[in-house]
Amino acid sequence: MHPDEPAPWTPPRTEPGQPRQVRRILKLFRPYRGRLAVVGLLVGAASLVSVVTPFLLKEILDTAIPEGRTGLLSLLALGMILSAVLTSVFGVLQTLISTTVGQRVMHDLRTAVYGRLQRMSLAFFTRTRTGEVQSRIANDIGGMQATVTSTATSLVSNLTSVVATIVAMVALDWRLTAVSLLLLPLFVWISRRVGKERKKITTQRQKQMAAMAATVTESLSVSGIVLGRTMGRADSLTKSFAEESEGLVELEVRSNMAGRWRMAVISIVMAAMPAFIYWTAGLALQFGGPAVSIGTLVAFVSLQQGLFRPTVSLLSTGVQIQTSLALFQRIFEYLDLPIDITEPEHPIHLDQIKGEVRFENVVFHYDDKSGPILDGIDLTVPAGGSLAVVGPTGAGKSTFSHLVPRLYDVTGGRVTLDGVDVRDLDFDTLARAIGVVSQETYLFHASVADNLRFAKPDATDEELRAAATAAQIHDHIASLPDGYDTVVGERGHRFSGGEKQRLAIARTILRDPPVLILDEATSALDTRTERAVQEAIDALSANRTTLTIAHRLSTIRGADQIVVLDSGRAVEQGTHEELLEQGGRYAALVSRDAQLEPTRS
Repeated sequence: MHPDEPAPWTPPRTEPGQPRQVRRILKLFRPYRGRLAVVGLLVGAASLVSVVTPFLLKEILDTAIPEGRTGLLSLLALGMILSAVLTSVFGVLQTLISTTVGQRVMHDLRTAVYGRLQRMSLAFFTRTRTGEVQSRIANDIGGMQATVTSTATSLVSNLTSVVATIVAMVALDWRLTAVSLLLLPLFVWISRRVGKERKKITTQRQKQMAAMAATVTESLSVSGIVLGRTMGRADSLTKSFAEESEGLVELEVRSNMAGRWRMAVISIVMAAMPAFIYWTAGLALQFGGPAVSIGTLVAFVSLQQGLFRPTVSLLSTGVQIQTSLALFQRIFEYLDLPIDITEPEHPIHLDQIKGEVRFENVVFHYDDKSGPILDGIDLTVPAGGSLAVVGPTGAGKSTFSHLVPRLYDVTGGRVTLDGVDVRDLDFDTLARAIGVVSQETYLFHASVADNLRFAKPDATDEELRAAATAAQIHDHIASLPDGYDTVVGERGHRFSGGEKQRLAIARTILRDPPVLILDEATSALDTRTERAVQEAIDALSANRTTLTIAHRLSTIRGADQIVVLDSGRAVEQGTHEELLEQGGRYAALVSRDAQLEPTRS
């Protein structure tokens, strides 16, 4: 890492208060409150219907069977069957609606996080591992699936069932109800303790998953595989991955086992409650207490057993919600990231762009702790003119080129396009105005045509061929078995460096920007390939404002202006001939370049 680059990004340590976090989670469901209201009605209806069955059973045992009333018995039995049918139908409908709502909420979260990251400055991505970003979107949001699709409905359903069941139990016999609920506060306290424990473990587990995802992304990419094998580190990387995976195994076991014994004790006690109820009723009758009819006792135990399932589920749901809060917290960390590069409230839109670029006393540094990367840069590139920027490694050349398309914002002075501060322009104007061809050409794992159309989605086949011809890559594409439908492979690894560069140039030609930035676009190529690519670049640069970040000085001798950067300052400026006559740093760079040139061919 460059000494002036910012430290890797780490999430804020401050944790939002739980009530505030819960309110924020509930806000996610607000757009779907109509559907949730329907779910609530279905849950309520299912709960009410389900508690009717014990009362029907009581009448069967206390009235219909003892009195031999066959008609009443048939009606009561039919009522029990109808109750089961309605409960099942309501359950299926509420599952369908709640799952749909949950999936929509997850979609909203994924889209919100992705959109937020798309608006982050380049600095964020230079500080953050790609696997960490992917893990937030895939693992963290995916881990919340049970919570947003079923937990909320389960909470409402079980709560309604518990309340309805307790009311029905009180209606049957309040004394037995009091005995049944004696241990409930203890159970609630135990479940809260378990929930806090699992929440803490879940946070650690997600961090470990993010680290493992980052390792996979970096080491199993094409470049990572090549580096690992050529350096003889395949076994070492496998061992490192195994250690991270081993740590995840331990956390997964701890997460699943946290509080299991305590919850098992609750289940045992709840399952033993019917025996306790029978025992209590028998003792009360033996010692002269109030008699309870067989029908009432069976109906009460049926309700009490019905209370067991939703109560245990409710306690487990509370544990799951506590666990999910850790996942929501990680997602909210990304949603709360400050956006450095924003449009002004009333951005300026330019319909016609001439292409004049001006740097006015530009200063840039990554943060207050680092020194300036650029300091006091004053330059003007007229529309259609060309500027080349040269200098030693670390002089600030690439940062210089990043300021024009607002990949970074200046920290002092301003950069203008046609006299307008680029910070006052809308993003659409900047995207139309500026094209970038860099040393590291990025191609998607898609066809050649799809990669070219990324610059212009509505481009015709004729436009693709014309752009590829101008970039001197059409003949090669046409020679491939699948032509423009050829899949380029991950990061374009099916093509050579020069071919990828020419594809990038063709893509930029399709975009047709009035301002072109070439960031060391040929520095990684051999001399022969460089000549072919340079011809394509010359065709691309015609009649455009061109800023070239040069490593090989032979490619920029015809530039209208050449600027030498050193430690962030412009130390020399002029044409190629003028700078050679000065005999300063540029002349020294040219001499060095001439000595190295034979080795490149």
